[in-house]
Amino acid sequence: MAAGLAEAIRSLVQDRGISEELVRKTIEDFLLAAYKRKFGTTENAVVRFSEDGNEVAIFAAKEIVENVEDPVTEMPLKEALTYNEECEIGDELLIEINPKEFDRVAVQSAKQKAKQTLREIQKDTLYSEFKEKEGEMVIGYYQRERNGNIFVDLGKIEGILPRRYQSPREVYRPNDRIKALIYEVSKSPSGLQIVLSRTHTDFVKRIFELEVPEVYDKTVEIFKIVREPGYRTKIAVYSNRDDVDPVGACVGMKGVRIQAVVRELEGEKIDILKYDIDARSFIKNALSPAEVQNVVILDEAKRQALAVVEENQLSLAIGKQGLNVRLANRLVDWNIDVKTIEQFEEMDLSAETKKELNALFNDVEEDDENVEEISRISELPGISERLSEILMQNGVELIETLVGLSGEDLSRLEGVTVQDVETIQNIISENVDIIEEQEEEAVAQTESHEHPAEETYECPECGHPITIDMTSCPNCGVGLSFEVEDDNDEDEEEEE
Repeated sequence: MAAGLAEAIRSLVQDRGISEELVRKTIEDFLLAAYKRKFGTTENAVVRFSEDGNEVAIFAAKEIVENVEDPVTEMPLKEALTYNEECEIGDELLIEINPKEFDRVAVQSAKQKAKQTLREIQKDTLYSEFKEKEGEMVIGYYQRERNGNIFVDLGKIEGILPRRYQSPREVYRPNDRIKALIYEVSKSPSGLQIVLSRTHTDFVKRIFELEVPEVYDKTVEIFKIVREPGYRTKIAVYSNRDDVDPVGACVGMKGVRIQAVVRELEGEKIDILKYDIDARSFIKNALSPAEVQNVVILDEAKRQALAVVEENQLSLAIGKQGLNVRLANRLVDWNIDVKTIEQFEEMDLSAETKKELNALFNDVEEDDENVEEISRISELPGISERLSEILMQNGVELIETLVGLSGEDLSRLEGVTVQDVETIQNIISENVDIIEEQEEEAVAQTESHEHPAEETYECPECGHPITIDMTSCPNCGVGLSFEVEDDNDEDEEEEE
């Protein structure tokens, strides 16, 4: 029966991707269904395949009895002896059933059931196979187009490339080779549906894995990809090894690797930049190819930042229709505003932001109103809580008092070690420069008041210059005497 069955089974396995075991099970179910349609039961039906799998047969197991009550499951001894001369009552014989005995309705019903079973098996098999491949790359060929959606021949099954997942740069023609990402695999009443995509960021990631060995073996890892399909893609990468440059690895020698990726994306621009854990550095890198002078954090909680660039870099940093800065926002997950240096200086910023500006550019003197003066030692930058408490216990609470103490004075304080003295002096030298200058000016002014310039007079004899502290003229030797008038006496005389 069914000569050439093995070849038919192999054909089903190759064409539909169904395992040989499942095909045999389907054939067995087909024969049993026809048997049941003919005899009303399958309890005594036995299906057997030949060793080479080229033939299959169905048997009816019948018990040998003296009086037959059920001809489907029993047979008389006289009839049984025609099959086997050594059989006896109580034995069981397998009687082969000729499929031609099945009526047409039984065969048609079994055939329909077998086809349905094969379809379900194929659907389940392909679903399991492609479900495991979600997020992976697949290569197919343009088959047909309908309503902008492209149907791609994937070999065993047909995939669909929806219009919304097609790059606006790309144009396809019949039999074109299409490389795409398996985005979604699902079952539907009409069959298995495999949705493909060429616009998702994972598609770019898979291409880099194909073109850059360091990305495939995780030496270089992709932190994040943002993309405007058909226009621009930004990729942040970092290296797990200090001796491997992540950006250089992705670009390749003379740009060979990145050029292959660009060709696959039909000329889409790609910016590869280095990921940095520091937000300012990462924002600087994200705005490439523009050169950013500095980045100011406006509000860390709201993740708002300001990038300051030269005038000739402004349009490059923003990009056409704001594309470059928009992609940078998505890449770093910050809200970035781009300004020139002149625009930045004209902005009405808080005192803290202005202070940060001064630190960045070093070209604007700090406004005295924005400088917060500190007087207590505990407010000094770098002073530890322990040192602050020790000084307070010794009665030293103000910075002014601390500045007036010498190293010996500090070492005499209870609880202050030699290391502490050195630490305190370093903190003072780094943070109290302005205070020291002001004190020196005050001391100079005080000394000028305490020691005014001496007044000079002329000797009454020779006219030589003399001062009030001289008792005789150094020129002629005449004795000198000065009468000092009391201001009060003069006042009294004036009143009189």
